Amino acid sequence: MDRERTAMPEGWEPVVPFERCFDAQYGLEVVDEDVAGAGVVRGRVAVRDGLLGRFGTVTSAVFAAIAEALASRGTAFAVIPEGRAAMGMSNDTTALEPVSEGTLHAEARLHARIAGAWVWTVDVRDDAGRPCALSRVTVAVRP
Repeated sequence: MDRERTAMPEGWEPVVPFERCFDAQYGLEVVDEDVAGAGVVRGRVAVRDGLLGRFGTVTSAVFAAIAEALASRGTAFAVIPEGRAAMGMSNDTTALEPVSEGTLHAEARLHARIAGAWVWTVDVRDDAGRPCALSRVTVAVRP
């Protein structure tokens, strides 16, 4: 992933560089983000053996991690320049279809901005466009 896709807002330095953080370990690539306009962040993850459970399919933890990362990133990029912080608060992920190869394509859509939190809906699909997981993620916004 290029520097532009991993950079945080100007003036903010991450505690852990992207290449050493959890999202890099499972292979998250952010491919598009337009939080200010459409309220969306899109990403993808290539399926590989390290993401599969004992039955040969992507574990639900991977779907949850993708959802959390995209929702947190979308919120953080908007609130950090205002001097606020974004922290994951809840993540309800439901695995819908098994996936054992190809690429996971995720789209996080901002559902609501309420006092102290942003709520996102994250849809993960496979290469054929089948819905594989659906998440509702709430990200706390704090001073």
